[in-house]
Amino acid sequence: MGIFKRLRDVTVASVNDVIDSMEDPVTMLNQYMRDMEAEIGRVEVAVARQVAVEKKFRQQYKEALAMAEKRDRQATLAISEGEDDLARRALLEKKQYSARADEYQKLYETASTAAQQMREKLAELKDEFYKMRAKKYELTSRAQVARTQKQLNQVITGLGNESASRGFSRMEEKVLRMEAEAEMSGERLKTSYGLDRAFEPLIDDEIEAELKERKEKLNGKAAESEQQA
Repeated sequence: MGIFKRLRDVTVASVNDVIDSMEDPVTMLNQYMRDMEAEIGRVEVAVARQVAVEKKFRQQYKEALAMAEKRDRQATLAISEGEDDLARRALLEKKQYSARADEYQKLYETASTAAQQMREKLAELKDEFYKMRAKKYELTSRAQVARTQKQLNQVITGLGNESASRGFSRMEEKVLRMEAEAEMSGERLKTSYGLDRAFEPLIDDEIEAELKERKEKLNGKAAESEQQA
């Protein structure tokens, strides 16, 4: 039962770590900054294209206007020289170029307005990007401080939790038990050594008594032999 609980705890912890990693503020802030940079890049490309269109219509407008003015001078010259047909043709082309110039002017003004609006949008995006970048540094620092504080609190909590206290209590009891066993073994050694020393005099007295008895017997036998002789 215990091993399944530990496996479940490990699995839950792993899932929580994955979720925390997915929602890490620093990671998400970096992703937001990359997204904004990509958006700014796309807007810059669009602005560049619009500016190119603006310049193209402006150039076409100037060219059509220049041609209209040129045909006007040619018509004046043709009239002064009595070339009515040439003058009519010059005036007709002048009218065509003037109409074209008016059309290009309107297109240029529209493109110029759009380009200006896109420039302003790009400026707003960049300004917002710089603000977010500054905010990102602040939030990143705060997230790092919070993460460090959380880790520190977890360490402190881990050191003071009930499980750790029980573990230290068990180890303390084990050390006390080891000390008691060592002390008891020392007492047994002293007792054993004392008994051995206590029996030493008894063993010596027996030997002396036996030795005395044997001497007396030998002396007695010697005396009998002398009497018989």
